[in-house]
Amino acid sequence: MHTAAPIVCFGEMLWDVLPTGKQPGGTPFKVAVHLQQLGQEVRLISRVGDDELGQELLAYSAAQGLDCSLVQQSETHLTGVVKATIRAGQAVTHTILNPVAWDYIRHTDALRAIVSGAAMLVYGSLATRSALSRETLYRLLQVASFKVFDVNLRAPHYTWAGVKYLLRQADLVKLTQPELTEMMRWLGQPADEETALPWLAQQFSLQAVCLTKNRHGAALWTGNQLFTHPGFAVAGPGTSESAAAFLAALLAGWQARQPPADSLRRACAAGALAATPQPAQPDLSALLTYRAPFICYTPSPGR
Repeated sequence: MHTAAPIVCFGEMLWDVLPTGKQPGGTPFKVAVHLQQLGQEVRLISRVGDDELGQELLAYSAAQGLDCSLVQQSETHLTGVVKATIRAGQAVTHTILNPVAWDYIRHTDALRAIVSGAAMLVYGSLATRSALSRETLYRLLQVASFKVFDVNLRAPHYTWAGVKYLLRQADLVKLTQPELTEMMRWLGQPADEETALPWLAQQFSLQAVCLTKNRHGAALWTGNQLFTHPGFAVAGPGTSESAAAFLAALLAGWQARQPPADSLRRACAAGALAATPQPAQPDLSALLTYRAPFICYTPSPGR
């Protein structure tokens, strides 16, 4: 039975429509599902349409054991959909339909009460593309005790001003190598991880900055040290599923006050497991037994 304060995930809950069919999507939603599998008390704040697709998402969530009592239902906007298009010889392109139900998450006293008592509030940039959900998130950030910003840049659904505001609210930031490169270009700073991560932490008063590098593992700056992990070899490519699993495991480790190196190793293991081709949702509760070397880097004085 769960007794700890919950981790609250805020943002998009949708269907990814692929040439092979549809699957549950939305980074906050998938992070919440993986946190649930890892034994965390977790709540999801989102909004779906009062339609068949919305009911299917809620049924899927219930089957996963995820508490969706804070997921609102809209009679005026449809459940979110992301359409994937594959053209010969080109990369897959994704169209995030707009506007949809999760663009209209409404602030309520119940949401505020849950967030004010939560262990963490996890959020990204995509849910701030619309005025109403953005205002709701901004109000919840005011009462959150520990804020996790999963940057998740999706053009054209963000602005630098908005991303900078979300950075200033955060305690822990997770981003990819392309996102780091773009953000440091905005800030006029080099994007080398050994200098960029501590610079971001100092500039934005962050307790931790985590950089994911797909097949090349990840790096975590916290406690004035840079921890790196080479990652695990997997048969499949990195996916949004593996990114969500990585973040969920990292946050579970942070919540349990695990040593940073252990949290990073387990996060890489979770991402690798979720990227491994298999017929069903990966069961993350069985992971975290992998071992691999890590590097702890401490900058020299004056660097």
